[in-house]
Amino acid sequence: MTALGPGTMIRSAELVGVVVAVGWLAAPAFAQIPPAPGDALPGLTPTEFELFNLGLEDFLEVEEPEEGLGPAFNGTSCGGCHNVPAVGGISPVAELRAGLVDADGTYRDFDPDAGSLFQLFSIPSHGCQVVIPAAANVIARRVPIPLFGGGLVDAIPDETLLALEDPLDLDRDGVSGRAAIVEDLATGELRVGRFGWKAQQASLLVFGADAYLNEMGITSDLFPREQSFGIDPELMRLCDPIPDPEDVAEPATGRRGIDNFESFMKFLAPVGRGPIDAQVRLGEQMFNAIGCAACHVPVLETGPSSNPLFDRQPVALYADLLLHDVGTGDGIAQAAAAANEVRTPALWGVRFRRPLLHDGRAATVADAIEAHAAEAALSRQGFNELDPVARAALLAFLGSL
Repeated sequence: MTALGPGTMIRSAELVGVVVAVGWLAAPAFAQIPPAPGDALPGLTPTEFELFNLGLEDFLEVEEPEEGLGPAFNGTSCGGCHNVPAVGGISPVAELRAGLVDADGTYRDFDPDAGSLFQLFSIPSHGCQVVIPAAANVIARRVPIPLFGGGLVDAIPDETLLALEDPLDLDRDGVSGRAAIVEDLATGELRVGRFGWKAQQASLLVFGADAYLNEMGITSDLFPREQSFGIDPELMRLCDPIPDPEDVAEPATGRRGIDNFESFMKFLAPVGRGPIDAQVRLGEQMFNAIGCAACHVPVLETGPSSNPLFDRQPVALYADLLLHDVGTGDGIAQAAAAANEVRTPALWGVRFRRPLLHDGRAATVADAIEAHAAEAALSRQGFNELDPVARAALLAFLGSL
């Protein structure tokens, strides 16, 4: 990475011919034709493909109150919030979070067990709707994160992410990412979180189970208690008469819904790259030169696996999956993340993703870059100092991801 000082102007001609490590060359060894959004990973066995389709069916299933939906919820199916540009993507639906910052600047949830989420909808009976307290002085929205390539992200070793940490900014580049250490409820082990805007979950299984509870109100053995703020136990018995856990193994398959969600996300392919030409290649040089790759690391690698789909495969996700303060935090502390921190979002597939940033306030990639500050201030400055040709190349590169 080349650090830029104040007043440095980068012109496209200055970087022509410069040799840099380019992440656009990185693609899984098994990929011959770039996958389209929503495709399964190439090379699945018949059994894996069956599990993928079983998961897809559950992912799209519309839940009913008789099946455990609610009492408060944000959607009635996983696919309702993950469908653009294909199943597994995003949507403009934003969840709502709220909390309280005390006079000393300390953030806290109103109910540590329920967390910061306030669901948008409820079962239409018995007064089961959650309500944000009037004392809330932090209110934030979060849009869905695309799930493409989730199995490859899941297979990146913790050690890889820990090696990218620099919490004290020892190299003095202004970037001080740190790993989110969280409990993986599926194993009870402390691991590096990598899923969610706050890197609050470490594995696909728990990530799916967390969403099943919080977004649809369906409990499982990983999350056996309803977490709807302000609904006391007596009212909960009226609002949610279905015994917990509601997601139990099907007798015919021995699988829970959360197992099927995991299979769908595990075998869902990352979005393939768009066309790459000279302008795009120049744009990636700019991306590296102004320091974007310090957080948006072009390529990571999965660990050893008995499954060749995940065995030491390059993962061109353009993210370090660490927590950073880049000036876009939502003010909500969660799991290991401070209120001002967010996990670096992956940029693969960003050409299909609008709106941008955690709350969807950025309509374009340029808007998202301009919102960066703190650890990303130098990169934003570098972007603003690019000449028109260089800026167009950088945006063309990002438009190819």
